[in-house]
Amino acid sequence: MVSRDFMNQPLSEEEIDRIIEMAWEDRTPFEAIFVQFGLRESAVISLMRKTLKRSSFILWRDRVTSGVSQKYLKLRNPEINRFKCNRQRAISNNKISKR
Repeated sequence: MVSRDFMNQPLSEEEIDRIIEMAWEDRTPFEAIFVQFGLRESAVISLMRKTLKRSSFILWRDRVTSGVSQKYLKLRNPEINRFKCNRQRAISNNKISKR
């Protein structure tokens, strides 16, 4: 069972699906997942390890650590100061996009 860092409430299936989707997105940093769901990078990694097939997890980790992904705000271009593409449509479960 995965729970949030700031409260011991378990995550729903919808939240887990959204976290996995955000983790696969190259431009969504781990900080955005923490802001929205309260999961730190290590919790996201363990969730992905537990949820994905082994080969899919390895592909995801390779992509995150390869430099193609912009998962780490410190390594990002400083001109990118948002969590999502400005052309991205609002996602119903994404609290950040509802402005």
